[in-house]
Amino acid sequence: MTGIAGHFGEWLQGRLGPDGPLALVTLACTVAPVEQDGTDPLMPASVIAAFCDALGVADPGIGLVARMPLGAGTGASTAALIAIARAAGVTDPDRVRAACLTAEGASDPLMLPRPDAVLWAPREGRVLREGRTPPRAQIVGGFFGPPTPTDPADIAFPDISDLADAWSAAETLDDHARIATESALRCTALRGPANDPTPLLAADLGALGHARAHTGSARALIFAPGTAPDGTEQALAQSGLAAPLQFVTGGGT
Repeated sequence: MTGIAGHFGEWLQGRLGPDGPLALVTLACTVAPVEQDGTDPLMPASVIAAFCDALGVADPGIGLVARMPLGAGTGASTAALIAIARAAGVTDPDRVRAACLTAEGASDPLMLPRPDAVLWAPREGRVLREGRTPPRAQIVGGFFGPPTPTDPADIAFPDISDLADAWSAAETLDDHARIATESALRCTALRGPANDPTPLLAADLGALGHARAHTGSARALIFAPGTAPDGTEQALAQSGLAAPLQFVTGGGT
C-alpha cells in the first residue's frame, strides 16, 4: 500500500494581525493518514471531480483507506488529494496546491518537499515565509474529542504575529516547544475545549511543551528524542485521548 505523509496538528496557527491572513507551521508526521488500498474513494465525488478538473486530468479512480480520522487535523483530506494527483501522474507542487485550494477552499502544505519549513497560508494555499525545518523531536499524541472538519470560511483564530516572528528566530527544540505551547493555549482560550487535558499531561509527564490541531482533535506532547517516559501513551489514553501514537518529526538544526 502507498501512503502519503501527513501532519499532526500545527506547531503554530493563527492570524498575522487582526486583519491579516491565517498562517500556520505544520507539525509533520511520518504516519500516513491515508493509504492507497481497496476501492473506496474516501473523498466526496464532488471534491474529487473539482480537483481532477482543476488538474486537467481524468479521475484515476483509486481506492483509499483512512489510517487516521478525517477532520482530526492530520491532513487526511489533502493527503487523499495528493494520492489522487500522483495516481494521475501529477507531482508538480504548484499544480497540486492550486487544485487542492479549488476543490476544498483550504489546504495543508503536504505537497511541498519540506512542509514544516514554511509559514503557510492555508486559506490561500501559498507560502508566506520560508524558514527552517524544526529540530528533531519525539511526539506522543492522540485525539481529544470528535473530528472537526475545516471550514474554509472560519478565520476566528488568535493573533500570532509575535509567535511567527519568534518562530523565525527560534534555535533550539525548547524554543520551538515554548512557541507551540503558547499557540495551542491561545487557540484553546479562544476556541475551546475548556476541558482539554493536554497542558496538564505535558506538565505531569515532563514534556518540553505541547501542540494541537487548531482545527481538529489531534493533540501532541513534545519531547526531546528518546525522552518520553514509559507509559506516556497509556497516560494519554487514561486522560481521554483516543488512539495514542508516537513518531519522530523535524530534523533541522
